[in-house]
Amino acid sequence: MFSSLATELGVRRLLVAAGQAPSVLNTQPWRFRVVRREFVEVFADPDRRLRVSDPRGRNQYVSCGAALFNLRLAIRTAGQRPMVWLLPSPEEEPGLLAAVRMGGASPAMDEHRELYDLISVRRTSRRPFADQRLPRAVLAELRVAASREGATLIPLDRHATADMLDYAAIAEDELARDHEYRAELAAWTMPGARYDGLPGCTHGPHALEDPSPLRDFGRQEGEARFEERPQLAVLTTMGDRPVDWLKAGQALQRVLLVAARNDVSASFLNQSLDLRDIRQRRDPHHRRGHPQMIIRLGYGPYVARSPRRPAAELETG
Repeated sequence: MFSSLATELGVRRLLVAAGQAPSVLNTQPWRFRVVRREFVEVFADPDRRLRVSDPRGRNQYVSCGAALFNLRLAIRTAGQRPMVWLLPSPEEEPGLLAAVRMGGASPAMDEHRELYDLISVRRTSRRPFADQRLPRAVLAELRVAASREGATLIPLDRHATADMLDYAAIAEDELARDHEYRAELAAWTMPGARYDGLPGCTHGPHALEDPSPLRDFGRQEGEARFEERPQLAVLTTMGDRPVDWLKAGQALQRVLLVAARNDVSASFLNQSLDLRDIRQRRDPHHRRGHPQMIIRLGYGPYVARSPRRPAAELETG
């Protein structure tokens, strides 16, 4: 049986797809190893972990989970069934987050092909969105997408959204006083700091609204009025362990690709989660789970993609 890993071109196709996943500050904190042309192993790249804002590694695991979802899709559309083991060897290789074996032949479904084609289309947009509410049917699709990966997507109502924006603003103010945090943020967002990271053209304008529905990266491009009623949703998992973070990442990417299928844009408002991790604060248990991502959804303009690491740089020996 032909394997996706049988040729260099096949391996490159998988790595390119995985490498287009979203990641915190576009750190792209993943590496991959091909084993005996039978497995692809997903590793956390220690050189790209945000050690100040992500002391537990939660954001890195979520990012790598999103890359894992893209890898699964690429294998599916090549006509094989991916067999996934999360954290297969936590004691011997703690940096090994997942192993994916090339399973038997399995014709790709239309949905697999559709979502795979959207990998290169999906963008994170920090631009103003239209004052147009997402239809209930679209929100239902996004919630189903999260549930298929073992997570829950909770759309917030008007009052919960106002509270979440206030929490984000308070966290933003507190983080702005943390010199180490600001230095780490600048290393990934300031012009000339890196060839990758977040280029200035993706930062978005400064919001005239208070509290802002946008994260402040310290170098906003101009000013703009954002949507009057931002639409926020919280992605949660029942647990808050590394395996749950990987599930959250896979759920996040499925949600974002389904959103792209419906022409819905997305950005993130995770300052309060960063502050929680930095201060080592425990999340109060909630029947709907632990928040892993706070997502702003809406209808926005086309935006440029963030730079990507070359596929050759992603493979480790």
